[in-house]
Amino acid sequence: MSDHLLEVKDVTKVFRIGGLLFGTELVAVDNVSLSLAKRAPSILSIVGESGSGKTTLAKIILKLQEPTSGDVLLEGKSIFGCHLNRDRLAYYRAVQPIFQNPFETFSMRKCVDSYLYDTALNLKVAKGRKAARDIVADALSSVGLDIKGVAGKYPNQFSGGELQRISVARGLIPRPKLIIADEPVSMIDASLRMNIVNMFLSLKEKYNVSFIYITHDLSTAYYLSDYVAIMYRGNIIEYGSSDQILTNPIHPYTELLLNSVPTIGKKWERNLRLSNIELRDDKNTACKFASRCPFVQPVCRQNKPPAVQVPGEREVLCFKPVDYALDRTTLDQGSEKLTTRRWISLGDGSC
Repeated sequence: MSDHLLEVKDVTKVFRIGGLLFGTELVAVDNVSLSLAKRAPSILSIVGESGSGKTTLAKIILKLQEPTSGDVLLEGKSIFGCHLNRDRLAYYRAVQPIFQNPFETFSMRKCVDSYLYDTALNLKVAKGRKAARDIVADALSSVGLDIKGVAGKYPNQFSGGELQRISVARGLIPRPKLIIADEPVSMIDASLRMNIVNMFLSLKEKYNVSFIYITHDLSTAYYLSDYVAIMYRGNIIEYGSSDQILTNPIHPYTELLLNSVPTIGKKWERNLRLSNIELRDDKNTACKFASRCPFVQPVCRQNKPPAVQVPGEREVLCFKPVDYALDRTTLDQGSEKLTTRRWISLGDGSC
């Protein structure tokens, strides 16, 4: 039995844009690996700009898309090898989604509570509608709603916050081990966002469920998360505990993200700007951030940075010379040796 609830192993997803002759390829997810431990529930936030690949990665974990290469394991078993009905049923009981727009989750022609009953019956959580009612009522109660206030109503009779709570209740019906929440508060009024975030924290402990929280909002990621993965152009460029990454970032892009968050009493710098996605950077085999990095060196433009273990159980995809640097003999041996994890601390901050 695996010690990991979820393992993403070297996952890559390539899309083709345009025609067969004049089209190009977009690497949406580029050799991504991450894991969630099984021993205790945790919340992992995947943070990045629009187009960074975080939603594509979420869809792969949810089996909505297949990777071009790599694999995803749930409790040690590949989710893409689940061909039998019982395997698919077990997977969807264990992993549930919460999508960004609750108004797109539910059809305006169908009562909201019918979705909850369908989930309980289709996933064989309940044997009949009477048994399903108790399960639905319990799930709604867990998110602060009463079944009498939901029954027989249509989506347009609820606010966005209420609909998102109902989406969460629907995901809780099979008592999943993992919930994938893709930008779950971005369509909700700012005054109500913390209600949803606090609800995730409560549910994690009450139901022993882990979350993967997809977001571009660093403030909620810091408040909510046990671990944070920063994505840039399809790569996870920094990974570790939320306290370490969001209070003491190592990768220059993480620093840029944190500096872009507005702070009371501090004005934004005019030259602080996050650029749009460019295809040439997505296909770059060296560092994709090199053209914008203030710490760039020749090695950054020539070689792909290694995934380096940094003290404090952190991993950084970077050649940054400020606190750590690759052993000079390793750099001299050529690009084929640049996947080493042997780093040395530099007291003088030089490379």
